[in-house]
Amino acid sequence: MIIQEEAMQIIETALHDAKPDEAVKRALADLPEVSGKIVLVSFGKAAWSMSAAAEHVLGDKISEGICITKYGHVQGKIPHVTCYEAGHPVPDENSFSATRKAEALVHNLSSDDLVLLLVSGGGSALFEDPLIAPQELQDITKQLLACGADITEINIIRKRLSDVKGGKFAEKCRPARVFSIVLSDIIGDPLDSIASGPAYPDSHTCQEALAIADKYALKLSDRARSLLSVETPKQLDHVETRITGSVRQLCRSAENECLRLGYQPVFLTSSLNCEAKEAGSFLASIARDHQNIETSMAWILGGETIVYLHGSGLGGRNQELVLSAAAGIGDCHDTCIFSIGSDGTDGPTDAAGGIVDEHTCDNLKSQGISISSVLADNDSYHALKRAGALVVTGPTGTNVNDLTVLLIKRKAK
Repeated sequence: MIIQEEAMQIIETALHDAKPDEAVKRALADLPEVSGKIVLVSFGKAAWSMSAAAEHVLGDKISEGICITKYGHVQGKIPHVTCYEAGHPVPDENSFSATRKAEALVHNLSSDDLVLLLVSGGGSALFEDPLIAPQELQDITKQLLACGADITEINIIRKRLSDVKGGKFAEKCRPARVFSIVLSDIIGDPLDSIASGPAYPDSHTCQEALAIADKYALKLSDRARSLLSVETPKQLDHVETRITGSVRQLCRSAENECLRLGYQPVFLTSSLNCEAKEAGSFLASIARDHQNIETSMAWILGGETIVYLHGSGLGGRNQELVLSAAAGIGDCHDTCIFSIGSDGTDGPTDAAGGIVDEHTCDNLKSQGISISSVLADNDSYHALKRAGALVVTGPTGTNVNDLTVLLIKRKAK
């Protein structure tokens, strides 16, 4: 098996193990006794898979439910559950209208009822009822993405401009209880940040929100700036939460598959958090320094890198990472680097990420394509497509950050 085929096998295995189905079923073993109705509300990139798993376990115990996920992620009808698709990473009118339907669903519940809340990454955009004009909310989100704000900073701002984030949706469910199952897509599993914490007390303050607005010189209306000064719920005693799935588990699955394929794995981190181009350059330097090894090795990283948007091209953080790496491994041999988003999408593209080897740079040069120029224009998607180096998985049904692996293959003696 050639190195690229083994890379794809590692991707396939890691993504399969990261699917939330079994994890949701295990978490439901702790579901409390319910004498009234069970209402399901699910949102995020993995919302459809999580909802389907819950319906498989609970069946007719679910009175009714709503599932809100990204366009193209609904894989069929689910009994008792109405599915909606909406905008990501920027919320759109479908995000707003579906969220309002979810709010109406939990309105006037009794203390005998229970809201089964299924939360996954991407929920910050998909589950939204803005307290400002939608156009301004979209503009602020775009400002934050473009200036390189990290996901925690973005969520601190968004939850104060929303009527459902920062614990506010859980407040709307009272007096019903809330049982929340969370698929983590943020390093360290901070429950108040995943999908902007719709059912978890907010640990951040108004002062922090205002400081972020000043740090990035955000353009805000008077209404938006005043909302940053309104404090969020700090105690939710009617909510019980279970975390299921994480990027660390994604990395461990990749590590086990590398071992099975004959690679000696090195688990570097599950907390990668730097500029995508820098991560690619770093991995290329590791590859160059280890060309004289005699056994096959794999370096494994998980997390979420950052892209600063300076150009007008198309791409995503994983695509930028591998394209940057390609520029530095041209003199290597039997070397491969891939990086993917576990949800099957990378930026506003149809690719999960990319895969490059020592031939990618020369391939692009022969077509008159300069990697440095491409990176300056943030156009990694089109370059990798020309090189046949995109990884396209389609929606995976999960979302637990990104997986990046460097492989160096050597023949067994």
